[in-house]
Amino acid sequence: MLELRELTVHYGLHPAIQNVSLQVASGEIVVVLGANGAGKSTLLKATMGLVRPTHGHILLDELDLTSLVRRRLTHQIVEQGLVLVPERGGTFTDLTVQENLLLGAFPHRARARERELLTFALELFPKLKERLSQRVGTMSGGEQRMVAVARALMAAPRFLLLDEPTLGLAPVLAKQLLRVLPKIAAEGIGILLVEQNAHLSLSVAQRGAVLANGVLVHAASAADLRDDPTVRTAYLGSD
Repeated sequence: MLELRELTVHYGLHPAIQNVSLQVASGEIVVVLGANGAGKSTLLKATMGLVRPTHGHILLDELDLTSLVRRRLTHQIVEQGLVLVPERGGTFTDLTVQENLLLGAFPHRARARERELLTFALELFPKLKERLSQRVGTMSGGEQRMVAVARALMAAPRFLLLDEPTLGLAPVLAKQLLRVLPKIAAEGIGILLVEQNAHLSLSVAQRGAVLANGVLVHAASAADLRDDPTVRTAYLGSD
């Protein structure tokens, strides 16, 4: 289980997130919703040690990663099994698809499973199998997001953190990308998803949480969030 306990991050004197507590079980998809600036991306960055928390703890199966996070030792956090796909990027655009994927298997925990992980990634994204020799920078935005997720899977994650994976994608491509997530979770990989597309993300998640001004204001099952009048008005375009 990935557990965030009372996580707080400040940018200068400004609190970006405040006392956020959240759990993600192995094989579970949890989505974090919220308006722009609510602190969603900061939550993921703090979990990976890309920004330094000012308070709180991060635990992975009861192993306290807080010291690694506060020292911003992201490579060691990845070795423990947390992998982030950032909002933009996550690939080397001058390299081919195959080169990107193989570079993703850099953690020690992934090297012995490189062939197995590559097979799984290409089964999830068969279009990439046809483009292995293509330079990533020449691909469409949707295809590049596929490469970014596939590359993260090559690191043999125990928990996958996804920051706005469908941002800027056409609706059909967004649906294709998010529909892959249950297949990833079925392999026992927990997923913490930050996503603006509330309709689609709540359809693939088991649970969800709502951030507002850096504070966790609501957490429930995905079904309950879909039926909640406040959530429907704010994020689902329905009253």
